[in-house]
Parts: sequence; C-alpha cells; structure tokens
Amino acid sequence: MNRTITSFVAALALACGLTSQSLSQTTDWPTRTVTMVVPFPPGGPTDLIARVIAKQLSEQLGQTFVVDNKGGANGNIGGQAVASSKADGYTILYNTSSLALSPSLYKDLSYSPQKDLVPVTTTAVVPLVLVINPKLPVNNIQEFITYAKKNPGKLAYASSGNGNITHLGAFLLNQATGIDAVHVPYRGSAPAMIDLVGGQVQYDTNTLNDSVQFIRDNRVKALAVTSATRSPVLPDVPTVAETVVPGFEMGAWQGIVVPTGTDPAIIKKLNAEILKALKNPGVLKQLEDQGAQVLGSTPEEYKVYFESEIKRFAKVVKDAGVTLN
Repeated sequence: MNRTITSFVAALALACGLTSQSLSQTTDWPTRTVTMVVPFPPGGPTDLIARVIAKQLSEQLGQTFVVDNKGGANGNIGGQAVASSKADGYTILYNTSSLALSPSLYKDLSYSPQKDLVPVTTTAVVPLVLVINPKLPVNNIQEFITYAKKNPGKLAYASSGNGNITHLGAFLLNQATGIDAVHVPYRGSAPAMIDLVGGQVQYDTNTLNDSVQFIRDNRVKALAVTSATRSPVLPDVPTVAETVVPGFEMGAWQGIVVPTGTDPAIIKKLNAEILKALKNPGVLKQLEDQGAQVLGSTPEEYKVYFESEIKRFAKVVKDAGVTLN
C-alpha cells in the first residue's frame, strides 16, 4: 500500500512539474521570432499597417515580429499557410475582411476560416473612397450619379480583384444608387489606380490609404468616403451616407488571428500587447496618417463581429453573383 501511495505521489509531482513548466513557457512567450503572415503583396495598404504594428510589438516584447508576405487568391494562400501551421503562437495571420468573404466566394476552400483560425483582436479599419478620373465632367457625388445614370453601361469601374472589398464596395454603391456600369477587376490596387489615372476606367472605390497620394497629386478626384463619418485625412470630402445613401458604410477592416489550438494564455497575452500597441502615440499617428481608424477588441468580441460579417458578405456576394472557383 505504501509503495502504491509513494508511486502516486511521485507521478503527481511529475505531472505538477510538467504543468508548471508548460505554464512558465506560455508566460514567457515569445522566446523567439514571431512570423506575422500578411496575405497580400508588400507595399500594399494592408502590408503598410501590419508593418507598423509588427514593429511596435517587437519593441514591446523584445522579440522580432517579422512580416512574411504570402499574397494570392484574395488572401487565402496566406490564410491556408497559417491555418496549417503549428499552433504555438509563433505564426500569426494579419487578416483583412477578405477572410470573411472567402466562405461565400470560394466553394472549395482548402481550410475553414471559422474552424481553423481563432480571433485575437481587430486592429483597424480603412474606409473606401470613391475616386474618379479628373476628366469626368462632374464635381461631386450627386453629379456623378446623375451622369452615370444618363450613361448606362458606358462607365467602367476598377477594383483590386473580383470579389475584393473594393469590388463589393462599388457594387453596393451602384446597387443603392441605380448605377449600371461595367466592372473591370485588376490584380491589385496599383494597376487599377494606374488605369484610372490613364482613363481606361472611370471610377474606383479604393482603400483610402492607397488613394491619398493620388488624390493629393490631383491624379484622381475624391467624391466621397464610405465610412460613417468623414476622415480626418480628407476632411472636405463628404461621406456617402451624408450625401446620397443614408446609413451607407463600408470599410476594409483588419485584425489578427492564430491557428486553432493555440494556448488561450498566449492569445490573451498577444491580445493585450496588440491593444497596447494600438494606443501607442507613434502607432496612432502612423495609422491615422494613412487614413486608418484604430479599432481593438477582445477575442470574444472579434469572434462575434467576424461571424456577423460572414453573414453580411454572404448576401452581398450572392447579390453580386460572384464566385471564384
């Protein structure tokens, strides 16, 4: 009997020791480089914000957060890479609203954004801005809608890709205002803006941080932003909601998710550090200069929001008649 008790106590002590070691390792996270996968090309609107946050996290935690760009398939190449990576907190995904679009756009997704990834926090939202070629004979959004309605099927609008938020933003605006125009999808925002400037297309609802310099250089004309309130970056540009479609709101929101199975203690610590980073004055200024509005949430709040966006976009995608495989 004594030998049995002794063996039990020894086993219990060993288990406690392993548990303590595991907890210690979790508390010490990160002890090496963390890879932040950005599922879009370098230099784009998502990448610019992700790098600001990654740099601040590196400074706060004393470990490098390296950005790894894995672009393609509307963010799904990067999403798949993170979903199938080890759930140890050392590979995280800097996602955008495209993650909520994918379940509706792709019939044969190789992973499930809802089952294979766990929300950590929202980070920021970038409004879209309706921009037109300056040669178009209109001065404001009301005149633009009137002109477009008088020329059904004659105007073409660019997007950063079929099913992209810039595509669906324009689709919703067209639908709400009765515009009949031709959609021209591009492989990213850069070629779309180049053709808009060149007059090959007449308008675009592009992300604000990717459009600001074009607007300031007078290469395109800004007519309205899609956020609920005006952007401090373009204070003289009205919102769609205050001018032509009350209640209209659309933005390219961003956040961070990790592989399912990641230790809740790591998720909690990562969440706290990101929220701290988003309050840093230097980070705030850099994001605001890009036209981004800082968010931040608990993992639970992000989960609820993410699920609601999947449902919302399912209807938009169905109405737009878009499928990508």
